[in-house]
Amino acid sequence: MSAVLSKKPAGIREPVVPSFRQAVKVWAKIGVLSFGGPAGQIALMHKELVEERRWIGEQRFLHALNYCMLLPGPEAQQLAIYIGWLLHKTAGGLVAGILFVVPGALVMLVLSSLYALYGDVPLVAALFFGVKATVLAIVIEAVIRIGRRALKNPVMVSIALAAFIAIYALNVPFPLIVLLAGLAGWIGNRSAPAVFSGASHGKGDVPDIKGVVDLMFERGELTHVRPTRWHAPRTLAIWLPIWLGPVLLVWAFTGPASVWTQIGGFFSVMAVVTFGGAYAALAYVAQAAVEYFGWLAPGEMVDGLGLAETTPGPLILVLQFVGFVAAFRQPGLLAPLLAGLFGGLFTLWATFTPCFLWIFLGAPYIEALRGNKALSAALGAITAAVVGVIMNLALWFGLHVIFGEVRNVGLGMDVPVLSSIDWRAALLSCASMIAILKLKIGMLPTLAGSALAGVLLLAASG
Repeated sequence: MSAVLSKKPAGIREPVVPSFRQAVKVWAKIGVLSFGGPAGQIALMHKELVEERRWIGEQRFLHALNYCMLLPGPEAQQLAIYIGWLLHKTAGGLVAGILFVVPGALVMLVLSSLYALYGDVPLVAALFFGVKATVLAIVIEAVIRIGRRALKNPVMVSIALAAFIAIYALNVPFPLIVLLAGLAGWIGNRSAPAVFSGASHGKGDVPDIKGVVDLMFERGELTHVRPTRWHAPRTLAIWLPIWLGPVLLVWAFTGPASVWTQIGGFFSVMAVVTFGGAYAALAYVAQAAVEYFGWLAPGEMVDGLGLAETTPGPLILVLQFVGFVAAFRQPGLLAPLLAGLFGGLFTLWATFTPCFLWIFLGAPYIEALRGNKALSAALGAITAAVVGVIMNLALWFGLHVIFGEVRNVGLGMDVPVLSSIDWRAALLSCASMIAILKLKIGMLPTLAGSALAGVLLLAASG
């Protein structure tokens, strides 16, 4: 029997438990259609899983989302793993998480290959010139969107400004900013709960709509969600070797200085500290990939984000581009394209494998924490800090897109050389911001129009 409901009022027909095969088809559909970043992906899952199929109820969906927001890594993919695990145990979580990433990862491998091989061709360079302008507008739009949700009072605004100053002017490491923000929220919930309680992602007044998962809970069928004494040790014993085993093997065979070891080690660390989603992580990745490792030039990081914006799946797939280009340019004994392919896949492994660990380890315990105010307050403070970090990312992109030269004035602060302004980039950036923020034109049409305008502008100016 199909698990898809007809358009009848809730309560007339009880939702049916989907078969594993039906779930695979739905997860594949979500993976192919998951454009628009985490907001669009979460909205798509809500539509498919809560509204149309009623596989999970409204309140439990939001509770799972809140937990995923607390985790490092892509929250939308982790939400898919969580719901897939609820429905069909470990196999369901694996299928949901893998299918959420695979379509975009395949597209990203193709685009990264084309970029590495033909990125210096004038026509391709002109296309990316226009794409960069739209990427800047997309990041600014993310600042505004997340800011409206997170900065509900002056305290949250102060946390965001403090995070911006810390990462831009004082060069404070991103993980430390996240830690301090979460601590501030946890302490603040005790001293001023009214200030921090409104900053969480959940909505306590949303009416509950029971779904398949909720009914299975009531019938006592979801025994796998109950944590046992050996659950945590067993999960760690399985998933830590799966995640870190390949990284250690690469280190053993290629040495600590190889690009492969650098990729595996760096992105494994990123998988632990990337709180706040892809935009927050990008500032940290861009700084390390450009300034510390020297894998990319500043403008190429923007190119990678532009590619990631055009693919389905998590925006954090931009890290796959970084790993591909890094290995392509330091191939060792391999052919450059083969090295890039391995670098991109190795980055995917180090980035996304931990997502399964976080869900399979913590999900059985998280049901006991429904409505925990201290966790919600910590999450709200972290989200406010993330706004400040994304502000820094927008500034970083703007400096390298609109100006041909920047100079460092100490403590990591970059300022533009005003005489190096590129009027064409400034014009395209303004037009993209008007299209996205004012005219509400979609991301993909704006990217396409900006790329074409970039070609025409560069051709007209020689």
